[in-house]
Amino acid sequence: MNRKTFSFIVVALLLAFVFVQSTLTGSISVTPFELIHGLLTGANDDVAIIKDLRLPRILIAVFAGAALSVAGVLLQAVMRNPLADPGIIGVSAGASFMSVLVIAMFPTLFFFVPLFAFIGGALAFFIVYSLSWKSGLDPLRMILIGIAVNALFTGLGQAIGFSGNGITQAMSQVTTSTLTMKKWSEVEVLALYGAIGLVLAFFVFRWCNYLSLEDRTAKSLGVNVNLARFVISIIAVLLASIATTVAGMFAFVGLLVPHIGRTLVGNDHKVLIPFSALAGALLILLADTLGRTLIAPNEIPASIIMAVIGGPFLIFLLRKSDRIYGH
Repeated sequence: MNRKTFSFIVVALLLAFVFVQSTLTGSISVTPFELIHGLLTGANDDVAIIKDLRLPRILIAVFAGAALSVAGVLLQAVMRNPLADPGIIGVSAGASFMSVLVIAMFPTLFFFVPLFAFIGGALAFFIVYSLSWKSGLDPLRMILIGIAVNALFTGLGQAIGFSGNGITQAMSQVTTSTLTMKKWSEVEVLALYGAIGLVLAFFVFRWCNYLSLEDRTAKSLGVNVNLARFVISIIAVLLASIATTVAGMFAFVGLLVPHIGRTLVGNDHKVLIPFSALAGALLILLADTLGRTLIAPNEIPASIIMAVIGGPFLIFLLRKSDRIYGH
């Protein structure tokens, strides 16, 4: 068994284990038999609560982790930068801001929030990408501009959230990164758009591999580099935006997982993209499960756990990557 296959099996088994443990443990605990029997018969009130409250947040954590991780892989391919991440460069903040803005200004358009979130994420990405280009993409410039754009959209979203509008405050709670009180309708939205994005991401793996080459080399192989960048960027923004709209803002997921994936399964995106989806689902689900159980009955938001892990990791990458300093 080679390393890639072993890594896939281990991550898949860990995801299955954490999924089961997360379902069974919490303020209400049941045995596997009670869970299965209750789901089939509907006769157990504890299982009914788990079905209505716990299972939706678990599935949202899984889909959001997969979506954000794959979005990170795609953005890093487009920008040829291992530090590109939807949370760091402002895509998630742009999507969150647009969601809050639409609910505040046009509450009747609530069902179109995913579309407007996508527009907000795309706008943030366009700003970062266009301002980072100076005879090529400058990695350090991209990170600095991304941080500025992220701060801008985050500040605007918070300003609207504190405007005193009850609807806006409710929407602000939805777009925070706590996974409590999630509904099955939100699972359906994230699962639908997330599945579409993940499938599309796999179909562009060859373009991702070509973009790791110099533009001149890729063009000599018959690749339309600009078209490839545009399509891959759209898919990445879709994944990041829909995950942010439903699950909230999670920084560093799209940074951590692709880096771990490249270490374990290599740089071939045919393998890296599905592996990152599995590993990202595991990471967010594990963070949410720990946050929910460590100091029960109180909770630590999964985003805080991710920030504690991701912050030092970003510093490590900045120190390690020679390209960031232009050497």
